[in-house]
Amino acid sequence: MTDTNEQVTIAEGLKTADFSLILASSVHDMKNSLGMLLNSLDTVMRAMPPQNEEQEQQFSTLHYEASRINTELIQLLSIYRMQNDRLPVQIDECYLIDVLEEQVARNDLLFQSRGLDVQIDCDEDLVWYFDGELIGGVVHNVLVNAARYTKKTIRLSARLEDELLEIAVADDGIGYPDAMMRAPEEGSMGPVDFQKGNTHLGLYFAQQVASLHRRNDRNGQIELSNGGDLGGGIFKIFLP
Repeated sequence: MTDTNEQVTIAEGLKTADFSLILASSVHDMKNSLGMLLNSLDTVMRAMPPQNEEQEQQFSTLHYEASRINTELIQLLSIYRMQNDRLPVQIDECYLIDVLEEQVARNDLLFQSRGLDVQIDCDEDLVWYFDGELIGGVVHNVLVNAARYTKKTIRLSARLEDELLEIAVADDGIGYPDAMMRAPEEGSMGPVDFQKGNTHLGLYFAQQVASLHRRNDRNGQIELSNGGDLGGGIFKIFLP
């Protein structure tokens, strides 16, 4: 049984503790647990494929929500490390086709459960210098969000334009709302909608990752638009 003096000591310790560090540690533990949950869910879905449309929809919802939460936890932890100068940025030569195919494969069950056609348009010999883990994380987040809002098709592409690497994710959904498309230009996360669960954390994360990539007087940036061949939303990240 804890005596009064011990209770006071504990309370004082909590008051002086760095809450952001405590939160970061908790987020790290939750991320690991959700990662194990996602692996288990993938195993179950492969061993026992859905037998009807209702089961397919349930599996799709479970996988999407688990992936979304896990991704947001990773982003929160990464942003915390950025703000405390503890996020290592490892710029290296990367083959774009490998980065893109890895993220598509990572979400293969999600795309299958939703009946989506995911296309990749990228020269197999295209290489560029960037942090493959961070950029892969941005692409992963955009793909997961696109899977929620698209109808049938997602197109992932990469090309060089004006000495910049352009990675784009386009879909045939309803597109981005106007306020969200203005957010990158205004340097904000955009309006938060708690009822719909839209905190735009992924957009902020993408902005921060892009800004970590610099060459000479050029910084990485992101851009949101609507239209294109598929008629839906288009996310682009440009890296110098």
